[in-house]
Amino acid sequence: MKPVRAVARALLSGIFLASGARALAFPERLVPQAKRVTDRVAPLLEKADERLPTDPKTLVRINGAVQLGCGFLLATGLLSRPAAAVLAASLVPTTIAGHPFWEYEDEAARYQQQVHFLKNLGLLGGLLLAAADTEGQPGLRWRAAHLLDHQRRAINRTARTARREARLAVRAAKAGRHLPG
Repeated sequence: MKPVRAVARALLSGIFLASGARALAFPERLVPQAKRVTDRVAPLLEKADERLPTDPKTLVRINGAVQLGCGFLLATGLLSRPAAAVLAASLVPTTIAGHPFWEYEDEAARYQQQVHFLKNLGLLGGLLLAAADTEGQPGLRWRAAHLLDHQRRAINRTARTARREARLAVRAAKAGRHLPG
């Protein structure tokens, strides 16, 4: 199953590699679309830390860098689960900014934007699967539960051993009192 996962990750990452590189190289063409999201996010960024960039061009570049970097990680299988989660998070504002089909009056343009919006939702679904994929290995939740169960058993074993040793010590002390000497 490993080759299928590797090919799927590479195919899924392709759009993020291409669009991330394009956003880094030519952010100006995306700024008008991005402004509908960046104008809402900028006050939150300023409130969080005034050193954070708030201009749309820089935010487009940051999003492009994130998509390019995480797309590379996803394609190579390095940190693929966190990379997929970050890509999923970056895809939400990208989709809202880039394909607001509800704002179009022209039926053909609305349909075209709706197709792209739904395509991005499909990508989001694939990224969520990639973020949750443990490649057949136990997940963190199972490992934590298994560790807790193992620790609980070890504690119970230790308690039983301590009780048994205490009973033996009491018996030995009683037997010692009855011995001559």
